[in-house]
Amino acid sequence: MYAINEYRDRKRGSGSPVCYLVVPCYNEEEVLPETSGRLLRKLNSMILAEMIHPNSKILFVDDGSKDETWSMIQDLSEIDDRFSGIKLARNRGHQNALYAGLMYVIERCDISISMDADLQDDIEVLDDFVAKYKEGCQVVFGVRDDRKTDTQFKKQSAGMFYRLMKFLGTDVIANHADYRLLSRKALIALSQYPEVNLFLRGLATDIGFKTGIVYYSRGERFAGESKYPLKKMLSFAIDGITSFSVKPLRMMMVGGLLIALISLLGLIYALASFFFWYTVSGWTTTILSIWFLGGIQVSCLGIIGEYVGKTYFETKRRPKYIIEEET
Repeated sequence: MYAINEYRDRKRGSGSPVCYLVVPCYNEEEVLPETSGRLLRKLNSMILAEMIHPNSKILFVDDGSKDETWSMIQDLSEIDDRFSGIKLARNRGHQNALYAGLMYVIERCDISISMDADLQDDIEVLDDFVAKYKEGCQVVFGVRDDRKTDTQFKKQSAGMFYRLMKFLGTDVIANHADYRLLSRKALIALSQYPEVNLFLRGLATDIGFKTGIVYYSRGERFAGESKYPLKKMLSFAIDGITSFSVKPLRMMMVGGLLIALISLLGLIYALASFFFWYTVSGWTTTILSIWFLGGIQVSCLGIIGEYVGKTYFETKRRPKYIIEEET
């Protein structure tokens, strides 16, 4: 209730939106000093240009870091009240940390802009995000206009991921990560999605409000290591597919029917050979067919298990995150 009253008080007589920059952090002690400095300078310049309200802030979300990230966030909030922070009780993953930050600011702002702490997202286009909001967009997506900084493998795998998502019926914006603006109206809508398995890129498009796109060039990571190795990227891709589409299950059914049809044709051929031609039974073809069908069955069971596992976690209704401390 205090947050709501404070928000209303500081909005009186101002036409500029209160903006919160929401930045999830996990072991970011190497990059945080530079990130905080650049973001503060950009925030101040936007305030001076009267694009956003003077009470706009930067919120760092510590996702259970094991280094000095949280103590650095505390120091920043003591030095300048434009910085604030929350600390999750344990590492919950990037999507949950980002969601925690968005839900924390929902009653404190008019707009939120989420970004990563590694300074790869171009903060100079923040003005464009706000301009799109003032044009009436409730959700604004930051979309990369090139992938020059990516390895060849990452370029190819990212392209395959977006094509696969589209093929499976998931509405996602290609080359969009989590650099986006959400209005307070969009945040309230997002809070109505209760699922535990979060895929915010899909949820942001699923809300259905007026959207806009801001194109930008993604730079090199300023310091530290990427928090998304190949294993996490694959897991994230599976989460995105299984959270928004049941098409893999339908493909299994179609595949089963096709295999049954092929088996029927094989049976007809075998009977014809038995009655009209001399045949010698082959060990190789028998073993290969068993292995082939066995591999398909195991793969199908794995896909079913993925959906069953997600249903299991959803029914338990455990909290997505727990805030341990805040500045």
